[in-house]
Amino acid sequence: FELPERTGVKITVFDLLGREAAVLADGVMPPGRYTVPFDARGFASGPYFVRLQAGTRIVTRQMLLVR
Repeated sequence: FELPERTGVKITVFDLLGREAAVLADGVMPPGRYTVPFDARGFASGPYFVRLQAGTRIVTRQMLLVR
């Protein structure tokens, strides 16, 4: 993801039932491009949702974890 300005960022992974499964990032980040690793060890195969919250903008995407 890319940030045009310094802002608070939170990236959260949720399971299919909407329970928080992991927090990948949580804090204030300066402008720039970022990649965030996701260590899926311990997670079951199946659909998950990733929510990126940066300032007032929220983007949610579905991902499928296949083992």
